[in-house]
Amino acid sequence: MPRRVTLTKAGSPSTIAVQSMAMPNPSKGEIRIEVAFAGINFADLLMRLGLYKPRPAYPFTPGYEMSGIVDAVGEGVVGFTKGQRVVAALPNGGQASHVLVSSKRALVLPDEVSLETAAAIPVTYLTAHHMLHHLGHMTSDDRVLIHGGAGGVGTAALQICQWAGVTQVWATASGHKASTIEKFGGIAIDRHNQDFVEIIKQATHGEGVDHVLDPIGGDNLGRSLSVLKEGGRLYTYGMSAAAPSSKRTLLRSFLAWRKTPKFDPLRLMTRNRAVFGVHMGTWKDETVMIAQLQRILEGVTSGTLNPVIDSIFDADDVAEAHQYIHDGKNIGKVLLRFK
Repeated sequence: MPRRVTLTKAGSPSTIAVQSMAMPNPSKGEIRIEVAFAGINFADLLMRLGLYKPRPAYPFTPGYEMSGIVDAVGEGVVGFTKGQRVVAALPNGGQASHVLVSSKRALVLPDEVSLETAAAIPVTYLTAHHMLHHLGHMTSDDRVLIHGGAGGVGTAALQICQWAGVTQVWATASGHKASTIEKFGGIAIDRHNQDFVEIIKQATHGEGVDHVLDPIGGDNLGRSLSVLKEGGRLYTYGMSAAAPSSKRTLLRSFLAWRKTPKFDPLRLMTRNRAVFGVHMGTWKDETVMIAQLQRILEGVTSGTLNPVIDSIFDADDVAEAHQYIHDGKNIGKVLLRFK
């Protein structure tokens, strides 16, 4: 019986349900994927809490990425046949046993890439690659600061920096996750016990870094901006400060938004800094997205990129998976298993 994860209303993980559904049939230009694994991202948690936009009206099925087997092909589809192993990125709805996807948002997997590995790629590696390469034009001489360095996007960004030959990379995380950051060539900063602003300014002799990746938001965003060098770029792609726990706490969320800096265009101009907002779920240029995903798959196939999978939960245990991420236990990616 086909089934899907459903966010029934805003609230704690107890509001998540796994429900049966009718088998969807592909329309023109679509393929149907029998899902093996689907990724969970912090954005899914924020949507469950009612803090992230855009999101569909409740109830809805979340999920930006999945891997699986093509089991039906719609009219006009070229390059896909039943039985192929594929990975796909989509705006929402990926956490289900059977998912319809535009053929323009999917890729056939090389034999060397497992379905587990594939499901850990689209959101984290696309987000990191998009920020550092498509928007940032990163070079080997650049300096990079990554917040949440032991998470999904963080470990992906560290590896992408290594791939590009970047040697000056700092990453914040809880102290016990330092070895993960160091494994991928980063300099670990204990986010609870060290001041990243002081460390970066001292290490760069006050000059700052070229790129800052910030999924935290709130007042952390303003502090990130303060360590950018001339011509530097700040990428904001989350708001974990608004969700410090698994419960819906509107006061905490309000305070996080209140502390978020209001960027003054004149100050950005005079200081020659840039701020990018990044959300790959709303990125509409599929040609750019697929080209980047293809390059990432080449990196995985060659062994240059190695997606870090922390744990895999059965789809029926999705509420536990949400709590696990809220508790900050994961190092790398958390997946749901459907097949």
